[in-house]
Amino acid sequence: MHQKIRDAIKRSRADYTEIRVEDREATSIRYRGRDLEEAGAVVDAGGIVRCLVRNGGWGVVTFNDRDDLGAKVQQAYECARLAQTEEPIELAAIPIVEDRINVSLERDFRGVSLAEKKALVEGYNDLLLGHDERIVDTATAYQDEFRHLVFASSEGTFVEEELPYVGVRLVARAREGDNVQTAMEGRAGQKGLGFVQGLDDLARATAQRAVDLLAAETVIGGRYPVVLNQRLAGVFAHEAFGHLSESDFVYENPQAQEMMVLGRRFGRDHLTIFDDGSTPGLLGTHRYDDEGTPTGRSDLIQDGILVGRLHSRETAAKMGEKPTGNARATGYRYPPIVRMTNTAIEAGKTPFEELIRDIKLGIYACDAFGGQTMLENFSFSSAYAYMIRDGQIAEMVKDVILAGNLFTTLMNIDAVGDDFFWIESGGRCGKGQGGLPVTFGAPSIRIQDVVIGGR
Repeated sequence: MHQKIRDAIKRSRADYTEIRVEDREATSIRYRGRDLEEAGAVVDAGGIVRCLVRNGGWGVVTFNDRDDLGAKVQQAYECARLAQTEEPIELAAIPIVEDRINVSLERDFRGVSLAEKKALVEGYNDLLLGHDERIVDTATAYQDEFRHLVFASSEGTFVEEELPYVGVRLVARAREGDNVQTAMEGRAGQKGLGFVQGLDDLARATAQRAVDLLAAETVIGGRYPVVLNQRLAGVFAHEAFGHLSESDFVYENPQAQEMMVLGRRFGRDHLTIFDDGSTPGLLGTHRYDDEGTPTGRSDLIQDGILVGRLHSRETAAKMGEKPTGNARATGYRYPPIVRMTNTAIEAGKTPFEELIRDIKLGIYACDAFGGQTMLENFSFSSAYAYMIRDGQIAEMVKDVILAGNLFTTLMNIDAVGDDFFWIESGGRCGKGQGGLPVTFGAPSIRIQDVVIGGR
């Protein structure tokens, strides 16, 4: 196959040609309440050719049959010749590499029977259902995936990479009369089966939180100082700020260009936000992106100042900046677009106790239950929360909705915790192509004067 790929690229008449071939095997098991809804395995294989003709545009062909790659390249070339673009397409230069990245998994899930995987998720489901009589429904799932990728370009790059995925998702719903509450947890990473084993305590905690929410009062709406836990802070960084840093959005949106000016102050000196596709074991990690660009850390906000954004080769050339290794595709059926990898707020120096110590009346908001963004405006629902009273965590509250202007909120982050961790709970980003694995990371953060929706 390697030689077929090289030969097909060599015969291409396009100014630039790349081929990405993928083999994927996956297992999925899902319970809904007592019912086993799905238990099966999938084997998938295919590829994509992209050809660039600079006086034309991109031509793209996807395929499953790999017998005649030369014909696919010719089809992509003909499509590229017919494409019309307003300006010539250029690609920023990247290192030319030949590399092979193999993974070694502790308890490789590919060697584990479907029956054993089913027993694992069934055990978690039973723990959720049996925890309390008020648990009336569950949604428990296991998924693993192993992808083998080959990428080659007419510039000479040839990369072979293995990308594993294993994850468990736990959802419990509790009911008392008309009061229905939901709690969820998950764990996922580029790791072996052991990473999602031994989560009995997590399942019990998930069920207990759903029960506890039944007794929680709806928060009283108003303006509060708010402390976000790591998960909600990480989601905030990804959803509210990370997407604004994706340069395809910036380049195509004049309003975003006015907002996202490099050198603009977005926060105080203690605020740094970055994206890093090279951190081992995380869901968004690749050695190379889907254009063959090496990944690494890209600072977006550094010490409160906007210093960078995320790029593909094409957007980097358009904006006169460097590629960052953020051209990613959900699978071989899609061309790469600018996507985040592992996005995080860097740790600060403030212990959690100091974050809440001076708050007379505030809110400790935990985890994310949904939300939306529109340019600089955002709205997020926390999964659960607690009141902060006289510097102490107090009673649980629910229906906490945080809303505001991104730039005002970033400036109002007046303390950043020292309790950073990566949230390995199975994040996926849906931009344009469906769920692409990503990871969030953050410490706890304190934000002054946050608008909270409630009763």
